[in-house]
This record gives sequence, structure tokens and C-alpha cells, in this order.
Amino acid sequence: MYLRTVKSALVLYVCRCSGVEHFILEVIDRLPDVEMVINVRDYPQVPGWSQPLLPVFSFSKTPDYRDIMYPAWTFWEGGPAVWPIYPTGLGRWDLMRDDLKKSAAQWPWKKKSSKGYFRGSRTSSERDPLILLSREASDLVDAEYTKNQAWKSEKDTLGRPPAKEIPLVDHCEYKYLFNFRGVAASFRFKHLFLCGSLVFHVGEEWVEFFYPQLQPWVHYIPVKQDLSDLRELLLFVKENDKVAESIAIRGQNFIKDHLHMEDVSCYWERLLTDFSKLLTYKPKRKSSYKQVTHKPSRFCLHPNN
Repeated sequence: MYLRTVKSALVLYVCRCSGVEHFILEVIDRLPDVEMVINVRDYPQVPGWSQPLLPVFSFSKTPDYRDIMYPAWTFWEGGPAVWPIYPTGLGRWDLMRDDLKKSAAQWPWKKKSSKGYFRGSRTSSERDPLILLSREASDLVDAEYTKNQAWKSEKDTLGRPPAKEIPLVDHCEYKYLFNFRGVAASFRFKHLFLCGSLVFHVGEEWVEFFYPQLQPWVHYIPVKQDLSDLRELLLFVKENDKVAESIAIRGQNFIKDHLHMEDVSCYWERLLTDFSKLLTYKPKRKSSYKQVTHKPSRFCLHPNN
């Protein structure tokens, strides 16, 4: 088959491209001839008001955009670097799955601390109410800001020194974990479920390809974007521990059962196969096109970290 992709020429995004190419090359022998544009930037590119609507593939979007979603490059590489615990990114999804499952086994529900937990940088001020709630009600929440590249002073961490970075496997010690969007959808969302903890998902705008299969109050607890209902929700789950545990188990099982690496490869294959049927022309190879044969690098950093 013949496949042509248009990628960012910026060197900063080479690892993101490699993360995409890994899955395409896995299924390339089973794909028909297809030509498409793959966006490897954080932000979607096709607003709903644009005409004509262009078929651009992006990893994340809001309802205001019409991009076609594909599985993010971070399933393989090119994820956000977090110093010093994840200097080359979160790492391959299959390996992180194994690590988180082991940690979850060490922290069954009855052994977990009955409070909310969050460690992350101040990507946006939307996270501030959680940090402030933690300072006011430490029995409910343990939440602190960590340092990122943009950090200049304690003003950037709400007047306190930045907290130490904590590996995701150590989040499994707590019953309630929080997922916020970053610049776009958060890459940590899928990881949190594997702890067997109850995931509080803040806001509903930003989605990845697998989000629509997750249901609020079935797999996770939805939280308003301004966090105005957070204290009430935390008190509810503390008072209804069995309900909280059952939601946590359903969320964990969904990710364990439906988001393997082979599921990601299968999604890529179905996505590109179905997309090829929509083309109204037959792609032709030009002499200037280059065949992709390189192997993905193991040392790729996120350009925003």
C-alpha cells in the first residue's frame, strides 16, 4: 500500500511524529492507499465555522472543532517530560500499565487513604480552587503545585514553594484522584484509572478518542470546571464508600479491558481504512515523497516541558 502524511517540520515535534508512525507502520501492510494530514501540535486545527471543513487528524479537541481524532503519540513516546521522575516522558503505555497494576495491587481500596490527591504544575488557574481547598481542608484533599519550566517564583505556585514531583504509581495510595485538562486533553487521565482509585474528572470540553466510551457516575465522578461542587462531591463519596469503590472498579476495569496497545493499533487500522473510503480520488506517489523507515527514538521530550 501507499501512505502519505504531512507532518510538522519543526524538530521539536519529531518524537511526536515517531509516536504516530509507530502505530501506522504496525498496520501499514493491511491498509489501503490513503493520504491524510496529521496534526501533531497540542491544539486542534479545524474550527466548526471554517468552510470547507478540512479533514485534519488531531489527538484532542473540543465540541467547537471538527478535527478527526486519532490515538495520541504518547501511547508510544513523545509524552510530557517531568523532571526528575519522567525525564523522557511518561513512557510507553504498555509498560506504564504494568507498573500501575502492580501498584494498585499493593494499595487495595481498604488500604488507601480516604482523601483526594493531586500533584501537578499550574498549567491553568482552573486548578487553583483544588489547591486552596487542600490548604483549608487537609482532611479532604492533599493537593500541591509542582514546578514546571515556566516557574519563576512562589507566585507561580500560589505563594508556596513548589512540591516534589511524585511518580504516578505512588498516587495509587489515595482513594480519590483528580484529572484536569492541560493545554489540551490530559495525558494522565487513562493512567489514573489503573490505580483502582476513584477518578474525579474536571470539565467535559476536551476529549481524546476513547473518552466518549467512559460514562460519568459509571466510570468516574464528573466535576464542574470551576470546582464549585467539589467539596460536596468529596463529602458524598466519603459518606458512601461502597458507591465510590464500585465506580472506581468499573473505571479501572474499563481501561484494563479496552485500552491495550493492540486496541490502539486496531483503532488506527479501522480509522485509516474507513477514512480511505471517503477519498474521492486515488492517491498517487510522487518522486519527491520519502519512505518512512526510521525507528522511533527512546529519548524524546515534550516541547512544552
